[in-house]
Amino acid sequence: QVQLVESGGGLVQPGGSLRLSCAASGFTFSTYAMSWYRQAPGKERERVAITGTGGTTMYADSVKGRFTISRDNAKNTVYLQMNSLKPEDTAVYYCYAVKAQYGYWGQGTQVTVSS
Repeated sequence: QVQLVESGGGLVQPGGSLRLSCAASGFTFSTYAMSWYRQAPGKERERVAITGTGGTTMYADSVKGRFTISRDNAKNTVYLQMNSLKPEDTAVYYCYAVKAQYGYWGQGTQVTVSS
């Protein structure tokens, strides 16, 4: 069955870095666009970054220049490198795989930015 398993979240001080990973299985990873979303308490889920099947990328304005999304099709894994973290980046981060009418979510990983 389809599985998306995120890892790499945790507690980090403002200005610090984290790298999130999302390991996928159960579908043809290379043919799906992969994205990262986040949801802070009391807020709607928002897309942070997306990478297409050809490696193109797009970012939310709030993370441009600080976050980098990448994918390794050989490992069926998508990454989110997060630098210069701010308290407002605190949220549960989810990976999402999408292709046409098919979409799959991971279970999420908590990122907390606090001193």
